[in-house]
Amino acid sequence: MSMMSVLADEPKNTGPEFGKASPVGLLIVVVLLICVFILVWSMNRHLKRLPDTFDRQPSTPEQAADDATVTAVVEEATEKDGGTTGPETEGLPREPGG
Repeated sequence: MSMMSVLADEPKNTGPEFGKASPVGLLIVVVLLICVFILVWSMNRHLKRLPDTFDRQPSTPEQAADDATVTAVVEEATEKDGGTTGPETEGLPREPGG
């Protein structure tokens, strides 16, 4: 019977202001929307500046020769060790993220 009495009770806190959002909530939503707009606009600007591909292109002939030498040394070292890297490859530049 106690469950029926709880369900039958009138709701409390039902004055004239109950359930209405305050102007502060609207202000917060508007500020968040403005921030999202600015972030999307900025990201689009940055994405337009990216190159079409990220292929390496040496800027000077000397750099191209250095890159080819490093690649050849690494390939020789991996062939000697049977595909593993060892002390022969220490000190050589590594690829980022690897």
